[in-house]
Amino acid sequence: MRTIIWFCWFWLQLIGLLPVLHKGKKALQQGKNAEVDQLVEKMVPKWANGLLKLAGVTVDVKGKENIPSNQAVVFVANHRSYYDIPLMLTSLDKPHPLVAKKEIEKIPIVRGWMELLRCVFLDRENPRKGMEAMNQAMDNLKKGYSVIVFPEGTRSKGSELDLNEFKAGAFRIATKTKVPVVPVAIHASRDIMENNGGWMKPTHVTIQILSPISTMDMDKEQLRQIPQLTQQKILEQLQKMQ
Repeated sequence: MRTIIWFCWFWLQLIGLLPVLHKGKKALQQGKNAEVDQLVEKMVPKWANGLLKLAGVTVDVKGKENIPSNQAVVFVANHRSYYDIPLMLTSLDKPHPLVAKKEIEKIPIVRGWMELLRCVFLDRENPRKGMEAMNQAMDNLKKGYSVIVFPEGTRSKGSELDLNEFKAGAFRIATKTKVPVVPVAIHASRDIMENNGGWMKPTHVTIQILSPISTMDMDKEQLRQIPQLTQQKILEQLQKMQ
């Protein structure tokens, strides 16, 4: 019953917020970026927190002091659940643009809110489109907008410690713009739904924001090692959470 109610609420809320979405789109077209940002920072966490609360999810977030306050960063998190998206939108200092797979772009209304959030839709099967998406993400960083990336590319379906390969392409937006990488370890998010055959159950999720990894003053070999270094830091933190 919880799952059915959740999906009904999901769409009813989005439909109810259509006037706000249209207002945001108009402001975006007019170049009123501050107005768009203010609207997103108010409405997106409210909506995402509602999803978590209705699913019975409680969240313990640690390490917010590790988020640099004076520059954009690339948040890099492990990925085990669809719920990782609302978790990341509500657990950082504020909601930030996501690098998301192109399939999400096809979801009505959701696409509109993600556009206001300046999310990037990545087509992994089309190199040219993929490069355009990465350039868009780098443009966000240059404008001062931090970006959220799930470098595994897809949800890991094994145990909490079974991480898929962290793809190097996800880190190029950080290394090319010289912004820090902030690793984020998400523990137990798959227990919300995926581990229950698609049915939601109350779950406690722990999120640890780790210390930034600087991409400044690194040689080429050090830059190549950032994906592995980030993965190792997240894995070590997940081991502590077990």
